[in-house]
Amino acid sequence: MEKKLNEFKPGERGVVRRIEGEGQIRRRLFDMGVTPGADILLRKVAPLGDPVEVNLRGYELSLRKAEASCVVMEVK
Repeated sequence: MEKKLNEFKPGERGVVRRIEGEGQIRRRLFDMGVTPGADILLRKVAPLGDPVEVNLRGYELSLRKAEASCVVMEVK
């Protein structure tokens, strides 16, 4: 089942399938290591939903809601 990273709940894990954004957002995500095949664990969501904290490739990363909505995940 596929869903976007911004729809995940804390504790959910998945694998990146594709990045839907274009331009700067897409480049920024690739630069941070959010690439197809990467395993991501959603650790925390801020009270208003922005930002989200994920565990990716052995480090913690905070993403804005707009960035997380560009990441299509396969739920594990």
